[in-house]
Amino acid sequence: MAHGIALFAGVAPEIVRAVAREAEALGYSSFWVNHPGATDGLAALAAAAGATKHVALGVGVIPLHTRGPESIVAGVRAQALPLDRLLLGVGSPNPQSLRRVREGIAALRAELRTRLVVAALGPRMCRLAGEVADGVLFNWLTPEHARRSAEWVREGAAAANRPVPRLFAYVRLAVGPAALERLRKEGDRYAGIPAYADHFARMGVKPLETAIAAPGPEAIAPALARWQGAADEVVLRAVTAEDTVAETVALARAARPA
Repeated sequence: MAHGIALFAGVAPEIVRAVAREAEALGYSSFWVNHPGATDGLAALAAAAGATKHVALGVGVIPLHTRGPESIVAGVRAQALPLDRLLLGVGSPNPQSLRRVREGIAALRAELRTRLVVAALGPRMCRLAGEVADGVLFNWLTPEHARRSAEWVREGAAAANRPVPRLFAYVRLAVGPAALERLRKEGDRYAGIPAYADHFARMGVKPLETAIAAPGPEAIAPALARWQGAADEVVLRAVTAEDTVAETVALARAARPA
């Protein structure tokens, strides 16, 4: 199982560059940012691209209901992102999420020779991702539910007679009381979103139960072991007490691949 690491796209550019360089040096397979609201994840990813040479660069994910394929293509080109390293993640809420994702992936594939990743929660989106995507990004889920979601993806790929996409599990990681409190607040925000509320209800868990909430660095490896075989790659979304270079780099080092 490969390891990636992810940051909130709104952190200072020096944090993005420092953690991306550290991720590459430590042997992480990928470095990711999200695309939250008015913060441009593609611009944040460009900072990481400039600081690295070979680590894969992911954005997870751009919502297609607020930014269409034409704008995404223009953004990728404007930021001069390396297509051979890019993992371009997209997703969509309801209504019409399936249609929007299917059409969005087709439009992006016609313009960009890069790997396209679909964010998927429920069975229908997982199956669609299996049909059309190069990768699938699971979010806020347990290893057990990741295994079930992977089966849905495989069903979609088999129906389309194509290879199974790479399975990424986006897992939040926090160490220590202050970071855990930030993680708890983020989970509460997501629990207030209807699609995620349904998602947590399907699994029968609270948001914090899907994360690695570690009292100390020594608890990270045992928690990661639970994910073995559940996904091709676990992407650790770093949650720190304060957004500083030193703290975030230290977390990346504590969770580095074996």
